[in-house]
Amino acid sequence: MKKKQLPSKREIIPTSPESTPKLRATFTDAFKRDAVARLRAGNQSATDLAVELGLRRNQLYKWAKKLDEQSLEEALRSPGRPPTGNLSEIEQLRRDLASAQEELAILKKLDAYLTRLKK
Repeated sequence: MKKKQLPSKREIIPTSPESTPKLRATFTDAFKRDAVARLRAGNQSATDLAVELGLRRNQLYKWAKKLDEQSLEEALRSPGRPPTGNLSEIEQLRRDLASAQEELAILKKLDAYLTRLKK
């Protein structure tokens, strides 16, 4: 009995030009500070301001909280990974080592698989 090949997702759901993934929005530091200032002015609700600026309401609150926690000169950055230029040499070497170990593990699995196929 022969196995039937199931159709791929691309064959079932055709792609359209409108279905391109959205790019992540980035905002300048000045924009964030201005948005928080407008939020704190109280002239309009947070929801209305968020709709006007094209972002989520909770993002305004996150920026406001971040501004309260840091100094005025410091730029508003997301809590993600720091830029590679700011990493110390040891952190960079550790990251490179982890990447090399992951690559080695994948290659070992591939070698074992290919060896099994040869037998």
